[in-house]
Amino acid sequence: MKRMALFTLAVLVLSSASFAPHEAAADPLLDVGKGDVNVQAEKLEVDVAAGSAVLTGQVVLQKGDLSVHCPRVELKFDASPHLHWAKGSGGVVADVRGVHGEAPEVELDLKKQVLELRGGVRLSRGQGWIQADKATIELATARVTATQVKGTIPVPKP
Repeated sequence: MKRMALFTLAVLVLSSASFAPHEAAADPLLDVGKGDVNVQAEKLEVDVAAGSAVLTGQVVLQKGDLSVHCPRVELKFDASPHLHWAKGSGGVVADVRGVHGEAPEVELDLKKQVLELRGGVRLSRGQGWIQADKATIELATARVTATQVKGTIPVPKP
């Protein structure tokens, strides 16, 4: 999940090299309503009554083009059970559509369609990269908000 967030943020920030004004339009970064989240881990602990689970040990989450790797992921689900919240920790690496992201922690709220990376985020795509203290991505609108940002955006040679 963290990878998804990181990738999404990087794609949004690094793919916009033009600073000319234009009408903003974006497709959703992740269609949270379609498709399952595939998981892989060394260990799974589930508390059915509480609607929660913990995946540990080389955890891999995949949904569409998003792939997230980290040591630990906490999940919350409803009685169906449908996943509605996830938190990855212990150092998250995410890749999506050519964007690579890293952060200590990521939280995904599927009901609000918001992904938040925290604790020092680094996103890269090609030669471009950004670092931020925190990055929030609205998945439905592809709107990204980051704080304490620095980085490099490549400019084509004339």
